[in-house]
Amino acid sequence: MVLKDFYKILSEEKINDTKYSITILVNEKHEVFKGHFPGNPIMPGVCMIQIIKELSEKITGATLMIQTLTNVKFMALINPDATPELRLELDIVTTEEDLVKVKNTTYFNETVALKLSNVYKKL
Repeated sequence: MVLKDFYKILSEEKINDTKYSITILVNEKHEVFKGHFPGNPIMPGVCMIQIIKELSEKITGATLMIQTLTNVKFMALINPDATPELRLELDIVTTEEDLVKVKNTTYFNETVALKLSNVYKKL
């Protein structure tokens, strides 16, 4: 974990061979939120991208490096004081070239906060 104590995994569910649903709890008291933004904390987009990478590494058992990000759509602001619990749906496929393709949708409650597709290279 790049940011120590930034989040913890509450539950993990394997839906089928490629789909996973993971619920995390964001530490709303983390140092990151003191600077982003004082009095009105908002989840930095780069932190969400890092969380998705770390969860993908956990699922695949491989160290991954981002090769491409596409269709990155931040749909709603994530305020960790109001909604610290996030559900991430991941669809993970490994190609014949040993690339890992991930499609993600992140929710708080029933609100879509982020949609992202990316490709990782296994290290």
